[in-house]
Amino acid sequence: MTTEGERIAKVSARAGLCSRRDAERLIAEGRVAVDGERIDTPAVRVRSDQVVTVDGRPLPEPAPPRLFRFHKPCGVVVAARDPQGRPTIYDILPRRLPRLMPVGRLDVASEGLLLLTNDGELKRRLELPATGWVRRYRVRAYGRVDPERLRELGKGIEIDGVRYGPVRVRLDAGEGANRWYTVTLREGKNREIRRIFEHLGLEVNRLVRVAYGPFQLGSLPKRAVEEVPGKVMREQLGGLLPAPPRETRRRRRAEAA
Repeated sequence: MTTEGERIAKVSARAGLCSRRDAERLIAEGRVAVDGERIDTPAVRVRSDQVVTVDGRPLPEPAPPRLFRFHKPCGVVVAARDPQGRPTIYDILPRRLPRLMPVGRLDVASEGLLLLTNDGELKRRLELPATGWVRRYRVRAYGRVDPERLRELGKGIEIDGVRYGPVRVRLDAGEGANRWYTVTLREGKNREIRRIFEHLGLEVNRLVRVAYGPFQLGSLPKRAVEEVPGKVMREQLGGLLPAPPRETRRRRRAEAA
């Protein structure tokens, strides 16, 4: 096998066949071949001129990257399947859509903006901590807290041995013990907001993500999904967009000649 090209799991994800993890499973099951030779490791690299098949069928031509905004409702799991039998996002997404992967996560009790893409490489790039995208949330919580403790979160905080980066928390206008907060962060660790609020003595009873990087939830209704126009993707993502495969680039140059 060649030492050039891209890892076969990455190529499979770019083609929209499955995730990298599922590609590794298919390889372990002996269902993937390169130029007719069955492979048994995801470490194999393939060139653009080689033929990859799964169950004897060639990989589909990689589709252009697409991005969708989805308003995830509360009570829905962001996963392909759930061992507890709870509904997943794939149970409620329209059947007409291509195979889509979530960018990041929202826990089952949270709601709001979830980005979806058909491109595994784009998903990975948008999730990288180095991308540094701000995620913004509206959080309703019961209890009272000293405003100074909220300001101190801007320096980061350690809870039960886990270090959380700077978090900006603003108490919104209103009265009573059940108040709304606007929370802005960049890391988005598992259940980060809920753990921080609990540490402050606040009980979260609603959590809505309203922005992920430059993309906003806006007035998108619950359960609705809307594609981000290609022009907006190019303007907002720039260098984060994966380059088209070499074969596709060559064909485009030939068509333009």
